[in-house]
Amino acid sequence: MVNSLDNNPPHQVVIVGGGFGGLYTAKTLAKAAVNVTLIDKRNFHLFQPLLYQVATGALSPADISSPLRSVLSKSKNTKVLLGEVNNIDPEAQKVIVGDEAIAYDTLIVATGAKHSYFGKDNWEEFAPGLKTVEDAIEMRRRIFTAFEAAEKETDPVKRRAWLTFVIIGGGPTGVELAGAIAELANQTLKEDFRSIDTSEAKILLLEGLDRILPPFAPELSQEAEASLTRLGVIVQTKTLVTNIENDLVTLKQGDEVKEIASKTVLWAAGVKASAMGKVLAERTEAECDRAGRIIVEPDLSIKGHPNIFVIGDLANFSHQNDKPLPGVAPVAKQQGEYVAELVQKRLAGESLPRFAYVDHGSLAMIGHNSAVVDLGFIKLKGFFAWLFWLLIHIYFLIEFDNKLVVIIKWAWNYFTRHRGARLITGQESLTQLGIGDRSSYPSADNKLPVNV
Repeated sequence: MVNSLDNNPPHQVVIVGGGFGGLYTAKTLAKAAVNVTLIDKRNFHLFQPLLYQVATGALSPADISSPLRSVLSKSKNTKVLLGEVNNIDPEAQKVIVGDEAIAYDTLIVATGAKHSYFGKDNWEEFAPGLKTVEDAIEMRRRIFTAFEAAEKETDPVKRRAWLTFVIIGGGPTGVELAGAIAELANQTLKEDFRSIDTSEAKILLLEGLDRILPPFAPELSQEAEASLTRLGVIVQTKTLVTNIENDLVTLKQGDEVKEIASKTVLWAAGVKASAMGKVLAERTEAECDRAGRIIVEPDLSIKGHPNIFVIGDLANFSHQNDKPLPGVAPVAKQQGEYVAELVQKRLAGESLPRFAYVDHGSLAMIGHNSAVVDLGFIKLKGFFAWLFWLLIHIYFLIEFDNKLVVIIKWAWNYFTRHRGARLITGQESLTQLGIGDRSSYPSADNKLPVNV
């Protein structure tokens, strides 16, 4: 921790959230003359862009996660606390973690976002999203359970429902999920089953707009759709989902309404602010957008509270091109570095120009040797785009051992098409497959006789 050379205590910076925004803020402040406290309800940083590879068995959760204490171990002015901030007191300048109040001089909130069902929260039970490790493990369970259940199913109608995968949302996450599941069905699992032909799996990607990957250039959207089609994915644009219930997805395409029977529905359509957005709005009277994100000032602070900053997915920064910045890792990273520098400038009696995001481009993996990359000044597709995607994602992984493990696994997968993390976990999967039920085992209150 920083030791003060005079009678004034060190400036106290509290960071809430250990995602890209919070982590890069802390790393940039590592040698600053301040004390930093990073608070997160998880003890690890998660590389969210590769969650879909956990969901489809290519990587394990530990491959894309780094312990926060390990990452910040050399930052001697930084303390990491495991806990969840449930309130703040702007007047007293304190954050509340359980029963503990932690004082701050500067507060930086970077708690991210979660998936949104546009008011249909009951759909979450039937269509999990992909924001956390638990989400990825649940998706993985559902995907691989579907193939196992189809192997045992003798009714062709029910088997077809098990082999129908519906992905809702045609952004990068939806595109990458669809491509990965198609490769599972057509290549990885093709020789593993005896009663089913996994290549007969039906993978549908649904998008409400007129093309997938809307932020990309139109020609790259077309290339992505063509690549997915070659993999066997059925892409349906201008398609709205109106209901998800009882293994049925109801669609509306123009005036036509359809129902699709599917046991595996995956959500990649929308996001909303974390719960801290509501807390901040109530305590600071900050304005929110429809997704619950805090509308921030040009320097990423909250209006009327110059020492409280909101960055990453929780922030609506609309001071550049008159529209909010996208909720992607590079935005959070740059905002974290900016706020860290601004704190140091203020302590030195200086200032910084308003935040300006430098867009280095957008990327989306489609499948083996196939991706699309939009760098603005150049657009890539196919093998070179795929190679660029790999290099960028390796670069942004936090720790060296993660980089090494992921490189080795990707290389192995490239040459063998093998995905080694195809684990099915959870009692629910066993029950679905008719293997077991908790009620069939003796409970603690109904012990077997000792002589049995």
